[in-house]
Amino acid sequence: MVNIPKERLGIVAVSRDCFPVELSRRRREAVVKACKARGIEIFEADTVVENEKDVLKALDELKRAQVNALVVYLGNFGPEGPETMLAQKFGGPAMFAAAAEETEKDLFGGRGDALCGMLNASYNLGLRKLNPYIPEYPVGTSEEIAEMISEFRDIARVLLGISGLKIFGFGPRPQDFLACNAPIKPLYDLGIEVMENSELDLFEAFNKHEGDSRIPSVVKEMEEELGEGNCYPGILPKLAQFELTLLDWMEEKTGASQFAVFANKCWPAFQTHFGFVPCYVNSRFAAKGIPISCEVDIYGALSEYIISCATGMSATLLDINNSVPKDMYESNRNKFAGYKLSDLFMGFHCGNTPSCCMKNPALKYQLIMHRLLEPDVEPNITRGTLEGTIKPGEITLFRLQGTADCKLRSYAAQGEVIDVDPKSFGSIGVFAVKEMARFYRYVLIEKRFPHHAGVAFKHAGKVLFEAMRMLGVEDISYNQPSGLPYRNENPFK
Repeated sequence: MVNIPKERLGIVAVSRDCFPVELSRRRREAVVKACKARGIEIFEADTVVENEKDVLKALDELKRAQVNALVVYLGNFGPEGPETMLAQKFGGPAMFAAAAEETEKDLFGGRGDALCGMLNASYNLGLRKLNPYIPEYPVGTSEEIAEMISEFRDIARVLLGISGLKIFGFGPRPQDFLACNAPIKPLYDLGIEVMENSELDLFEAFNKHEGDSRIPSVVKEMEEELGEGNCYPGILPKLAQFELTLLDWMEEKTGASQFAVFANKCWPAFQTHFGFVPCYVNSRFAAKGIPISCEVDIYGALSEYIISCATGMSATLLDINNSVPKDMYESNRNKFAGYKLSDLFMGFHCGNTPSCCMKNPALKYQLIMHRLLEPDVEPNITRGTLEGTIKPGEITLFRLQGTADCKLRSYAAQGEVIDVDPKSFGSIGVFAVKEMARFYRYVLIEKRFPHHAGVAFKHAGKVLFEAMRMLGVEDISYNQPSGLPYRNENPFK
């Protein structure tokens, strides 16, 4: 993963001046020790913040250590002004947590009252319009705080990635996929840069890479990755040329940003001019942490990127595509135990999912485009998809979407891919999400989400939910259990 930020954690203990400063210092040291026992690297600032001058000292320590994600630790009650000023002036992702009392034997000189201090901190955070990560129950022992910090790492990566991101778009968004056409103003509100380009810009850059001396080495990489699934070796040089085009574009035009993703138009003129479909190249970029969405789906590319930051793993973008036939459900009931037929659907795309996420991936041709562009002849310009059955295991569906009125909304729904042959084409799998039918009706349809869903290959709902909250997204949906109706769900059904 070459396009994901590296979080550098730092912890600063705070202490109210009428409480023993040594209490905060000792408890901070215990948290750092617990972090190291878990393999969590964290910089321990020596300064304990009691006043505003200590804030400046701590910030200087953090800057010299290149810390980009801050844990503010209330070892005792804490000074609500300086501790929240610390988070404000730090400027990056911040977490607040507080020390639990340690023993009934020391509740006079050793009582810190941080449970109370967190309340005062929350009020002052509101005054400063700050939105740090506050764990579900932010008071704990050193081991419990270390676990909270472990979760904060993943959240911080999302925020750091977004703050340094540029999205490249190629081509106007297709008329028949207006669902993917959303205003970009909310992206600028998040601090994301957007650079929209013509397909002609991409075509010109591609042609300039003809005969590039690096093409053979990229072809060799592709051959090694595909193995026996290399069904169309003749198309690999063009795919390699396209891959180098995108890599060079990213290198030359990322500019002041640190990270980049792509949202590219991929049909129908793409095939007739470039002479292939770009799906396999898209899959290779996704495996590197550089998602390339189809159909100029800018928010789809962003959603994939957020997933990769949250999990440290490759992600994909799939259509919530088709229902599972009843006979498939009946003949695999043992594998679908605990799920209703309406909990199931097939996630599909032409061939953009990384090979590491599929069983027996193979380089194929795009069947739908083949029907349209070269019917009744051997595939030529429609070659270039990576097809296979998506591996069984945990998944999380996720999307962050801009609405027509320039607001942000999101969803996350955990489930799994079932080990059942989907008996179809493309990058495809049989997905199971509890109460999917209701989620489909009262979230995806009711809230006008498009057909593309980002897919994380693990349960990542908790991190994604908290990251969206920290970004200020107020409308975050999930697949609600049967006993909890949606706001507009008909109670008389």
